[in-house]
Amino acid sequence: MSKWHLIAVSWLESVAAKSLILPAHLSLYAVILLFLGLYRYKSLAQLENLCKQLYETTDTATRLQAEKALVEFTNSPDCLSKCQLLLERGSSSYSQLLAATCLTKLVSRTNNPLPLEQRIDIRNYVLNYLATRPKLATFVTQALIQLYARITKLGWFDCQKDEYVFRNVITDVTRFLQDSVEHCIIGVTILSQLTNEINQADTTHPLTKHRKIASSFRDSSLFDIFTLSCNLLKQASGKNLNLNDESQHGLLMQLLKLTHNCLNFDFIGTSTDESSDDLCTVQIPTSWRSAFLDSSTLQLFFDLYHSIPPSFSPLVLSCLVQIASVRRSLFNNAERAKFLSHLVDGVKRILENPQSLSDPNNYHEFCRLLARLKSNYQLGELVKVENYPEVIRLIANFTVTSLQHWEFAPNSVHYLLSLWQRLAASVPYVKATEPHMLETYTPEVTKAYITSRLESVHIILRDGLEDPLDDTGLVQQQLDQLSTIGRCEYEKTCALLVQLFDQSAQSYQELLQSATASPMDVAVQEGRLTWLVYIIGAVIGGRVSFASTDEQDAMDGELVCRVLQLMNLTDSRLAQAGNEKLELAMLSFFEQFRKIYIGDQVQKSSKLYRRLSEVLGLNDETMVLSVFIGKIITNLKYWGRCEPITSKTLQLLNDLSIGYSSVRKLVKLSAVQFMLNNHTSEHFSFLGINNQSNLTDMRCRTTFYTALGRLLMVDLGEDEDQYEQFMLPLTAAFETVAQMFSTNTFNEQEAKRTLVGLVRDLRGIAFAFNAKTSFMMLFEWIYPSYMPILQRAIELWYHDPACTTPVLKLMAELVHNRVPRKGGTGIVSAGKKITNISHVSQFSQTKRQDQSQRLQFDVSSPNGILLFRETSKMITTYGNRILTLGEVPKDQVYALKLKGISICFSMLKAALSGSYVNFGVFRLYGDDALDNALQTFIKLLLSIPHSDLLDYPKLSQSYYSLLEVLTQDHMNFIASLEPHVIMYILSSISEGLTALDTMVCTGCCSCLDHIVTYLFKQLSRSTKKRTTPLTQESDRFLHIMQQHPEMIQQMLSTVLNIIIFEDCRNQWSMSRPLLGLILLNEKYFSDLRNSIVNSQPPEKQQAMHLCFENLMEGIERNLLTKNRDRFTQNLSAFRREVNDSMKNSTYGVNSNDMMS
Repeated sequence: MSKWHLIAVSWLESVAAKSLILPAHLSLYAVILLFLGLYRYKSLAQLENLCKQLYETTDTATRLQAEKALVEFTNSPDCLSKCQLLLERGSSSYSQLLAATCLTKLVSRTNNPLPLEQRIDIRNYVLNYLATRPKLATFVTQALIQLYARITKLGWFDCQKDEYVFRNVITDVTRFLQDSVEHCIIGVTILSQLTNEINQADTTHPLTKHRKIASSFRDSSLFDIFTLSCNLLKQASGKNLNLNDESQHGLLMQLLKLTHNCLNFDFIGTSTDESSDDLCTVQIPTSWRSAFLDSSTLQLFFDLYHSIPPSFSPLVLSCLVQIASVRRSLFNNAERAKFLSHLVDGVKRILENPQSLSDPNNYHEFCRLLARLKSNYQLGELVKVENYPEVIRLIANFTVTSLQHWEFAPNSVHYLLSLWQRLAASVPYVKATEPHMLETYTPEVTKAYITSRLESVHIILRDGLEDPLDDTGLVQQQLDQLSTIGRCEYEKTCALLVQLFDQSAQSYQELLQSATASPMDVAVQEGRLTWLVYIIGAVIGGRVSFASTDEQDAMDGELVCRVLQLMNLTDSRLAQAGNEKLELAMLSFFEQFRKIYIGDQVQKSSKLYRRLSEVLGLNDETMVLSVFIGKIITNLKYWGRCEPITSKTLQLLNDLSIGYSSVRKLVKLSAVQFMLNNHTSEHFSFLGINNQSNLTDMRCRTTFYTALGRLLMVDLGEDEDQYEQFMLPLTAAFETVAQMFSTNTFNEQEAKRTLVGLVRDLRGIAFAFNAKTSFMMLFEWIYPSYMPILQRAIELWYHDPACTTPVLKLMAELVHNRVPRKGGTGIVSAGKKITNISHVSQFSQTKRQDQSQRLQFDVSSPNGILLFRETSKMITTYGNRILTLGEVPKDQVYALKLKGISICFSMLKAALSGSYVNFGVFRLYGDDALDNALQTFIKLLLSIPHSDLLDYPKLSQSYYSLLEVLTQDHMNFIASLEPHVIMYILSSISEGLTALDTMVCTGCCSCLDHIVTYLFKQLSRSTKKRTTPLTQESDRFLHIMQQHPEMIQQMLSTVLNIIIFEDCRNQWSMSRPLLGLILLNEKYFSDLRNSIVNSQPPEKQQAMHLCFENLMEGIERNLLTKNRDRFTQNLSAFRREVNDSMKNSTYGVNSNDMMS
């Protein structure tokens, strides 16, 4: 017997001595091989030492070296055997963690997956390992349970001898639950982690496969797990738990986590955003009805809340939040009323014993629970609850107290305000005869919010605390809620605001007039006035929520007069001092006022205007607009260096410039004419070149010139002199840059700042000029005189996105053939680009017929071709240079490279679909502009990994919208590409079909439809006897597709899978390529159909077969529009019939094609 054999036998004896369990099939020879494999790694001790270095050392170099060595270990061919020996022989918890992590990676890989028998062995081994070692380090136990959960999820549909071998999860766990407390904790944790694992999609496997596994798990196992969890909780609550015992403490925690994971399961595949969970409805399956009709289930959690320590209560309340959110349709009216009654009783009991709510986590979850009372139940149902008067009083008192203690858990206030907002919004619609009592309690809530915010100002300034006003997003969210609450019993709200405002304004005025006033006192009054101005703006904005009366409009007038008087006072002091937060509040007020009382739909006889006339002499909307413009000019003059105020001021100007009637009134004002004639840094400091500011700080200039462009267009007509006068400052800026570029030495930073500011200005003007006459003036001004300067800038600074991004965006805007909106100054889609890929084709066709498009050249003009040449040159210049950057860090790749590429894709798409160039003439006359642009597109595309195409939304949308245009109008170019490029494009379409972004998915359907239609037509022609043979490109493309049929087949499988098993939101788009895919792959479709039919239960197979028969009924072998439409109709009926057939079936499609 050899030396190594003796050592292996000795090791086996030690294993036996420790009573360790090895897989039954592990022979002595295999053990020797495993041992030798580990020995070849030099020693177990060395591997454990590397693990310690990875997890413990503070030295970066040592950690990186250890990480590199361990990466080699995980990638080694015998990693599996080494991991098993590491678990058996390792003395360090870190080595056990490494082994569990490596095994999880091995079972998760999509390429070269482990055989079924091996995965079953690993599953059994992990369970045995956990059973024999209940006191492992927590992180090792967690990693092993994660490994079990991953194996079980990925093998959910794997069969062995007609049995689903990974579905006996409760059986697997039972032996743990019948053993010690430590074993019980492991068993519950296994179920909890498995539920969580199956609920979470991962990016390495198709979403369709995830949803299919989740649906099957939901139907076959989840309710049993939930019932088991509740029963164990009942047993635990029935005993006198010793929570000082750490093991019992841990068991209760894991049981609560398991229950929460069951209730938090994504039952119908909606993948809701957790940040908006307060609006969520829990879609409990109908088969769970019995659990929720049984009042003991709900009572269990309320009893647990009162009987266990506060550290556990947040999880109990989280479970109650989910239970309170159970879908309404689970009950009939009587059952729902009974369930709601029990729920409200439980809430009442908590409010009567609020001691545990002093814990911030408990408080937060309880606020969420209160919000669910109204998000899931109607006010008419709540008022019928027996204890409603007492409960609404307790909730009101709790809310008032919470608002008064503003410093405690401020992030939870949102839920309380959400509850009262929904209650107040329901008042006009409640039909119940029982009193809702909101007229009593809503004013108390409003008063508590307002007074608490005012009282907080002094404390925040005195103690140097964080000011809530600095978080404008949170403030705006709360104000949106208060706007509805405050309009309920508006007379009381308005009277309170007038009283508080008058007090603060008077004190503020007195302090300003006093020579001995304390800066702290002034700051306090400014802070109070800031809150009041924000709140006044909010309640005025809330007018849209209710049918307003003349009396309420008069009250609005009282509030508006006071804010405008305060504005006059603060503006008069801006030369000496100003308060940024107060100015931002003023702008928020103006925005709300504009939405409600400025515009075409406003009744000009409103009592608000009558009050403004009496107090301030503002007799009509034109005079009010003059106040707006006056404030805008004042802000731009004094706050030009304050980016938040400048950007919000310019946004207000931009919003005013959109309205049809208001913009015509604006241009008659002398202040607006002043802006149109004096838009220079001398009058507007933010237009200056500040060497201290970043180039990105100039973004607001685009907004400014968009508004000016709209104002200019009102009376511009064909007046070229007026246009040239307006453009003088920009002409001077271009000449300055041109002069700099003409010299060998120039101040690069100054040139960059001048150019970036200039192109941002021009982009705003180009966006606003959506009519042919005005846009042609701009085009003739910029081309050919100044286009070389933009090209030169790209050549010089291609590596600096702060320079290239504005230039590329300007060019993308210049080639975008916008269509004006009828009767207004905006464009299609209210001034936004049409980016919805699903409508690109229809939009393109509309534009071809629309004679009002702005890029429409005369028949004798070559300008369309010349413009595309410049576009091609810029794309080629930027593309070729950006590819020389080399390796870019992952965290910077979008900013430095992908963002510019995305804009180039958008630019090329806009030019190709603009319908102002006949692209056939380029090849006819030997012009390589089109070929250069398209070849650069391919180079840029191949430099982007597939994952990045979908990871960055803007890149996704620009790429897929461009690809749709190319497949629609330039399929000959696609067909001429190299095989690897075609496969790359097809792969990107295949991945895009399963994208979460519906626009991307719809665009991919359109691209696929164009490709499949092209293929089908070429195949049809090749089979006919024609005198004209197929072009070389077409013949080559057909050959490539015949060499790689799996790509088209995979997409057929994917589309069919989505239609049958997914919540398909774009069924029409999916139907268009599907017919072509079927006609191109009739045998594969037949096999796929048989696979799906055979996977169904025997009693459902005939119905499923009939569904497929009906799908193809009356369908001919062509892709004519009439035939497509009939197929689309058949597909709608097919989807309904399949869904009906598969209801209440736990069987899945056990097909590798459908799952891959």
